[in-house]
Amino acid sequence: MISKWSASLVRAGRSVRGSSAPVTYTLIALCCLTFLAGPASGLSPAYGTGDELLAVQRAYFRRWGVIPEELLDGSAGSALTPATALFVHGSWVHLLGNMLFLYVFGAMTEERMGRVQFTLFYVGCGYLALLGYAVANADSEQSLVGASGAISAVLGAFLYLFPRARVTSLLPFLFFLPVRFPAWVVLPFWAALQWLAAGRASDGPGVAYLAHLIGFGLGFGYASVRYGRPTGPTRVKAAPAPAPEGENQP
Repeated sequence: MISKWSASLVRAGRSVRGSSAPVTYTLIALCCLTFLAGPASGLSPAYGTGDELLAVQRAYFRRWGVIPEELLDGSAGSALTPATALFVHGSWVHLLGNMLFLYVFGAMTEERMGRVQFTLFYVGCGYLALLGYAVANADSEQSLVGASGAISAVLGAFLYLFPRARVTSLLPFLFFLPVRFPAWVVLPFWAALQWLAAGRASDGPGVAYLAHLIGFGLGFGYASVRYGRPTGPTRVKAAPAPAPEGENQP
């Protein structure tokens, strides 16, 4: 059994190394493995059940997530949390929504940027998006986890690099019928929804839409400064709509 698992891992590793977007697939794998091993997945009996599990989850999010009030105090441990929070998700829906968007838009963006640059771009923009949210909500003691600040940056960069790429979207108000629109229609529509939602967001638990907007702006701005003219029409496999699951405030 162990040899079979080892062989499977070796084949998976070779597949990632031989792909055109190994960083994207590695990020997806890390987020999934972190979630499955942590208490948020609810799969491990070691974390208990009921109130005991909820207490463990809260402590886990506070340990690895961003707490704006503590981050801005300047402690070394808190300064690392915007990086660790990128790999922590609060629920199955939170994880799967983010990973689907990263899978759809990350590969092409990575191919355009290159592996090293894409890695630095993803982590850097994700960190700054969470930091920006913390500065805007300096008195908040609510923990913040999720990769959607970084993924929003990928969407912003994708919009600049591939504005005419055809994106298949599943729109709820059209009974989830698949429709194809260019990226310059889909992604600004997504950003507008984040802007409207941010204006209505309360200070309680929920989605940190401001982190999405900051990430999206950083990604678009970086791509516009770093690269020349956008490329021609490109097809994208599929993307849900209207938005990825947000930064979660458990």
